[in-house]
Amino acid sequence: MTPRLDAPAVARRDIRVLLVDDQELVRRGFASLLANEPGIKVVGEVGDGAQAIAETWRTRPDVVLMDIRMPRMDGLAATRAICGDERLSATKVLVLTTFALDEYVYEALRVGASGFLLKDTPPRLLLEAIAAAADGDVLISPAMAKRLVADFVRRPTGDSGLLDLLSEREREVLAEVARGKTNSEIGESLHMSPLTAKTHVSHILGKLNARDRVQLVIIGYETGLVSLGE
Repeated sequence: MTPRLDAPAVARRDIRVLLVDDQELVRRGFASLLANEPGIKVVGEVGDGAQAIAETWRTRPDVVLMDIRMPRMDGLAATRAICGDERLSATKVLVLTTFALDEYVYEALRVGASGFLLKDTPPRLLLEAIAAAADGDVLISPAMAKRLVADFVRRPTGDSGLLDLLSEREREVLAEVARGKTNSEIGESLHMSPLTAKTHVSHILGKLNARDRVQLVIIGYETGLVSLGE
């Protein structure tokens, strides 16, 4: 039996998940993993982007776990179609792939994905990402967060004066966000609850007029609050 994961962040309400991957064994593996989680319900499994769009319309999931490389229609095209349709605004797409290529990261986030994770991501982080996507947040793995901002930090340093808008505690939280940590990991690192960490992140987004966590990652690096060597 697959062991259950400790995931209090997703146990409070049902999150409907659609699995999209052209490999049946991969889909079954994710389905088995998620079936053991309270508060998560797998509502469908399909093998290509075109089916993903149709099944999203049929089942109206909260989160779509989307592979990238698939026949007929790839995951990026399907993500663009789902995220670009206002009638499907309640559905969030979380891209999950074996390919850690920068162009995929940029394109997936550009077309509206609510996260980008590699398939070897630890199960706990996958659950955090599903919960974040369902809550309308964005989460990417720490390794991908660093790659995402590598080009930005080669440019002139951003306005460090932005940090003056934040309290000392908010700066600490921003630094942890920039390192790619989840709300639970931030809570453990800074000795606060995940809910308190989430509240701080929301306040930081508002103060810095940032769209999502990805922008906070970039701000953290551009202002020198954190560096790629950390």
